[in-house]
Amino acid sequence: MEEIYVNERYVKPANKPSIKNPTAPRSYKRSFYLVVILSLGLLAGLLTLAFYYKNSLQDSAEYLSMSNKLSSITEERELLNANVSAVSNQLSSMTEERDLLKANLTEMTKEMERLQSLFNQNKACPAGWSKFSCSCYLLSERSASWDAARKNCRDRGADLMVIDTPEEQMILSVIITEDAWIGLNDKEKEGTWKWVDGTPLTLRYWAGDQPDNGGGLEDCAHIINNNKKSWNDLPCSTSLKWICEKIP
Repeated sequence: MEEIYVNERYVKPANKPSIKNPTAPRSYKRSFYLVVILSLGLLAGLLTLAFYYKNSLQDSAEYLSMSNKLSSITEERELLNANVSAVSNQLSSMTEERDLLKANLTEMTKEMERLQSLFNQNKACPAGWSKFSCSCYLLSERSASWDAARKNCRDRGADLMVIDTPEEQMILSVIITEDAWIGLNDKEKEGTWKWVDGTPLTLRYWAGDQPDNGGGLEDCAHIINNNKKSWNDLPCSTSLKWICEKIP
């Protein structure tokens, strides 16, 4: 068998195209995205910090403003308290001065009354009138109703007698010789006795069980002769003598 020699050339096998590793670009992209995400997160964190810092500054400014306002209000309150205290002190001082002036006025009034009393005591009463202390008294010679008696006294520049001291009650036993009208009545309100000068009744010299408003018409008072407890009520239309009183 014939050997056949074939001249063979060594043929270098062609290089196969290299297959790239697909994981490389993926890893790069992943790193890129991670960096982007981290950057965005960092940026967001910085923005958040900046926002909170800004708010913190605003809060601090507002707090400082509120603190200043509160301090100002506190100062104003203290100033108002000081003013109130000063006004209160002035009012207290004025009250003391007013009380002092009132006391001085009262003393001056008493002194004027005393001087007027001395002056009146030295003045003579008209003819027919009796003098006691600072007043002049006249017992009428005729009789009349209480209203007519008062009119007669007023026509003389006087009025029916007002008894406002125990001494005046005592002199009646000297002046009068019979029952006589005095300036006391309860015409306006039953049971509320008043003098003709408008003063309420203080001293009381009613006779026993008087006033009794006998018959429901006894609204005028008269004096019973020679009796310490000498007042009695009668109908105002009763005809009696009367006593006039006036300052000379």
